[in-house]
Amino acid sequence: MTTGSCLHLPAPARMVCLMTQDTTRKTLLCFGYGYTARALAKILPRDEWHIIGTTRDTPDHSDDANVELVTWPGDVFPLQNVTHILLSISPSEAGDPVLNALGTQIAALPSLEWVGYLSTTAVYGDHDGGWVDEATPATPSSQRGDWRVQAENDWSAVPKLPLHIFRLAGIYGPGRGPFAKLMAGKARRIVKPGQVFSRAHVDDIAQVLKASIAHPDPGAIYNVCDDEPAPPQDVLGYAAELLGLPIPSEVPFDEAGMSPMARSFYGENKRVRNDRIKEDLGVDLLYPDYRSGLQAVLAAEDMEKFIPPADPPGV
Repeated sequence: MTTGSCLHLPAPARMVCLMTQDTTRKTLLCFGYGYTARALAKILPRDEWHIIGTTRDTPDHSDDANVELVTWPGDVFPLQNVTHILLSISPSEAGDPVLNALGTQIAALPSLEWVGYLSTTAVYGDHDGGWVDEATPATPSSQRGDWRVQAENDWSAVPKLPLHIFRLAGIYGPGRGPFAKLMAGKARRIVKPGQVFSRAHVDDIAQVLKASIAHPDPGAIYNVCDDEPAPPQDVLGYAAELLGLPIPSEVPFDEAGMSPMARSFYGENKRVRNDRIKEDLGVDLLYPDYRSGLQAVLAAEDMEKFIPPADPPGV
């Protein structure tokens, strides 16, 4: 039976069909088939990979006909042929939901070659603008950072699991850039003196994951970010220049009236080193700074969708 003949079947029969029909390809199971998982799936050769992604809602279809979507929690599906797992579901106070529900089964998989856990640079906490690398102790200063550290530790404690941890900086890319807010006149250049953030274009995250899959090193931790930590107001100002729009005026941080969640991001100020992804994985960043990254995002965006419709005649 071919892959195409499986796709018309109802779930979970479709899942059983896909995961038992062809053992010549590797199977990647993405817990949380979101923005980053989709970017990875896009660059994996389809003749070499089965790709399965979970979603919280009942999936009608995938944006890629070769990616099988299943509802989780919900659907029961076999794990025995899974060779690779990508974990991108956020933990909570209760811990990591995948580990809590399926940790024992995952640990027992005989064919498992690689597990990637998508964490965050928030585990490092605040360093007053100083540099951090993978050897820097995890000293989170936020609840989300605490939960991530606990999840990293809990997954790392699973015996013989081929775990790789990826600490991601702020993710951006097509559909996740500043252009929509700028065109709607809603963007604010919030300024906190000395504040910088590290960033990562989603396509660079995807190529780091692909490189790790090709060169597994269980136990490894990688920071994933570009080469140039930068103040957020500089990034927004450059995006406005690309659009040919006036640069929004500066708003002092203390006067910005931000939500507690937004303010928490400004409570962490650090510069993140990315040497390991280059030296150990041989990654050459596609977008080593926010300028090249924003240029690519703008080129990929459908800007017409951000333009309000014109008023009809006579209005």
